[in-house]
This record gives sequence, C-alpha cells and structure tokens, in this order.
Amino acid sequence: MFARFQILLLTSALLAGPLHAEERPKGVVELFTSQGCASCPPADDAFRQIAGRQDVIALAYHVDYWNYMGWTDTLSSKENTERQYGYARMMGRGNVYTPQVIINGRDHVRGSDLSGIVSKVETYPGEGKGLTVPITTAMTGDELEITVGDGQGKANVVLVYYNKEKTIDVEKGENTGKKIAYLHSVANVETIGMWNGKQAVFKLPATVLQKQDLEGCAVLLQTSTSDGDPAAIIGATVIPAGKNI
Repeated sequence: MFARFQILLLTSALLAGPLHAEERPKGVVELFTSQGCASCPPADDAFRQIAGRQDVIALAYHVDYWNYMGWTDTLSSKENTERQYGYARMMGRGNVYTPQVIINGRDHVRGSDLSGIVSKVETYPGEGKGLTVPITTAMTGDELEITVGDGQGKANVVLVYYNKEKTIDVEKGENTGKKIAYLHSVANVETIGMWNGKQAVFKLPATVLQKQDLEGCAVLLQTSTSDGDPAAIIGATVIPAGKNI
C-alpha cells in the first residue's frame, strides 16, 4: 500500500486537458487471475473482450497464492489476494479460486465464462443490482474533484490504480514459455473517503497527479460488510490516462 499522502496520485497524462463526466457504466467486472495458473489464459482472453466494452469497467487483480508453483507473478500482491478473500467472506464462501470474476461486488462467475459474465452485466441493472449512483469528475483550478451523487445508504469512495497493458514472458510454472498480454492489472487500491447517501465532493490536489507512473484509475463507490469486507458496488467511473474525460 502507498502511504496516506500517496492516496491521491493519478498519472501525469491526466493533466493534459480538462476532465469531463463519463457516461455511467453498466457494471464493474473484477477478474482474479495469476500468471502461474494454467486455467487462467482463457479467462484473460475473455477479460480482454470485456475490457473492450465502453460500458464496463474491467479490473484485473493478480493474486499471489500461485507463486509457490515456481513462478512469481510479476503483477501479484498480497493486497489483491486479501481483496478476493474479502469477497469470499462476504459471499459466505470458504475458499477462493482462479480464474474468478466478481460482478458489481455482488456475485462470482468463473473467469472464462464470458456469456455468464455478460449476462450478469446486462441483467443486473434491471434487478436493482446496477450502478445507480452517478459519479463525475472535473478539474477545477489545481484540484481534481470527484462528485458522488445522491442515493441511499453508506459506501466507501475507492480509487483503483491500474496499468493499461503489460506483456509478460512466463519462464516457469504452469504457463512456462507463454507470452501473455495482461490488461488493466491493478497495482493499488485506496479508500479516500466515506459517502453517506447525499451528494458529496471529494477533492484531490492536482500537484501530486504527475507522481504516479500508472496508466489509469477507476473510482468505485463500494459498500462493505460490518467486518469491513468489500461488498456491492453501487457507482463507478474511470479516469484513464491520455484521455480527456
């Protein structure tokens, strides 16, 4: 985890122009994967198709529990693994697996099940499980403002920093000899504030934006259990590098 003062870091490309509100996405798809997992490449391919959709926020969390198999996933972290275990506890599951996809922080699907993932993304809004709270971003003077709209309940405002694409030559383990391009690999997750159901503005200093060498950032409005585990995502937007939004 970054130190507290680093929570606010985005990529320097964000400073290239003004920020505008994005169209509200249909869903957030979180893939838990590993370079050392033989069954993960098909899920990584499915994830690439999901990531190509304009109405979905796709994030890939590389876990570290496959590292003992002879290859240390270069994108993995214990924090990503802890997030997956948090989801498991929230859903009452006793175990985790890869490849696993979580949709809107609510339910899981096998990561290679593209039709299952798409089905939940498409049907959740009509079932009251969509991203109902609007989130917009704007650059005002020397500050980046994140505005979270009205809704119900309480939730954390979470920033998820990710790389656009990383190509890895896997030299050991179950995927030995494969060259795999990984999209939207998460490098850090930080909570910057609490939303209590009323419109609120969260301000980040623009002076620190250039200090983070990452390529994108998602803003998630995510509820949590009484134990602090991640739960339903009720709002989201993306601040991608190199794009005026």
